[in-house]
Amino acid sequence: VQLQASGGGLVQAGDSLRVSCVVSGGAFSSHVVAWFRQAPGKEREFVAAIRWGTGRTYLSDSVKGRFDISRERAKNTVYLQMNSLKSEDTAVYYCARGNSLEYGPAHYSSWGQGTQVTVSS
Repeated sequence: VQLQASGGGLVQAGDSLRVSCVVSGGAFSSHVVAWFRQAPGKEREFVAAIRWGTGRTYLSDSVKGRFDISRERAKNTVYLQMNSLKSEDTAVYYCARGNSLEYGPAHYSSWGQGTQVTVSS
């Protein structure tokens, strides 16, 4: 399987941005696709995840109420809609596929290359 993340860019605080992740080879109903982010000098952290089969979503407390994750099964694509962006959201955003919902990056075996999101204040 290959994951391809795209859609990052430079935005201003308060703006919205949507990043996408195409999961080549698709996913089975039991799979989870997640978004992580990593800012310079910091560890990679969980942002959001979605169960491929049921569509149930999970969001970290730091983005709850501002971000939303969704999937379009026909396009094998997962989206991360980011609203009310803050400077602290600046990071490289990675998508990953795993066999179960885990909040630690070590549990995910397939990763995309990352897309840079920069929020200027």
